[in-house]
Amino acid sequence: MIRTRFAPSPNGPLHLGHAYAAMIAHDLARDRGGEFLLRIEDIDGERSRAEFVEEFFLDLAWLGLVRDGTWDGEVRFQSRRLESYAAAGERLKAMGLLYPCRCTRAEIAAAATAMGPDGPVYPGTCRHRDVDPDGAAWRLDVTRALDLTGPLEWTDEAAGTQAATPEIFGDVVLLRKDLPASYHLAATLDDAEDGITLVTRGMDLFPASHVHRLLQALLGLPVPVWHHHALLIEPDGRKLAKRRGAPSLGDRRRAGEDGPAIVEALRQGRFPAGISLSAGVDQGA
Repeated sequence: MIRTRFAPSPNGPLHLGHAYAAMIAHDLARDRGGEFLLRIEDIDGERSRAEFVEEFFLDLAWLGLVRDGTWDGEVRFQSRRLESYAAAGERLKAMGLLYPCRCTRAEIAAAATAMGPDGPVYPGTCRHRDVDPDGAAWRLDVTRALDLTGPLEWTDEAAGTQAATPEIFGDVVLLRKDLPASYHLAATLDDAEDGITLVTRGMDLFPASHVHRLLQALLGLPVPVWHHHALLIEPDGRKLAKRRGAPSLGDRRRAGEDGPAIVEALRQGRFPAGISLSAGVDQGA
């Protein structure tokens, strides 16, 4: 039996892009007799707001993606798992794989010699420096980590077997100075804790799976299969984003639109004017 999840962040309302992602995960689970979980990724400081969580519940029920009014198992919240993130960080520190860093984004951009999926690749400035760890971010020494694990692979249902190449990101931050953990660490630990066997998410996060596979190997976590789906995009080619004012599901719900009809249209590939489907778009939020 497979287990999938939809994992929105409550830093803004859901929009059609979220409905599409939730529908993909839901349908994969239902078609294969599996489970569809909801996880709220609510550790983004003051940006995470409880009122958005309540709206999420209403929106997803309105879309018809909640069976008999209840989820498969309890709703998960990242904010209740901070101890597990800290423990994983301490374990990686004890392995000699994390180092503190105080570089700013401007300093990284100025010193970087390569571009990666998230922008300028960190050049390892603090890797061999004596840096005060108090209030610093902690980065993963990816080269040393790969020396420990050796070559790794992971599988996407559409793209097939992939050789893991986390070095394309450089030494990623795992413990942020402003948040309990980075997306890479939190999502990897959460998927293992939740027993996720099929990680469903957008193609914009395809590169992140290289890092997540490395973390699974380092921490002895189970390895799921991934399913990276296409994204809904705007006329300019960028994916729908809360920060650019994409119409919210809540507004559509309150206006009396038919939620299940919207989901069925998405299944059939029928999108509102100006919105289309693409597998390769800019990363956004």
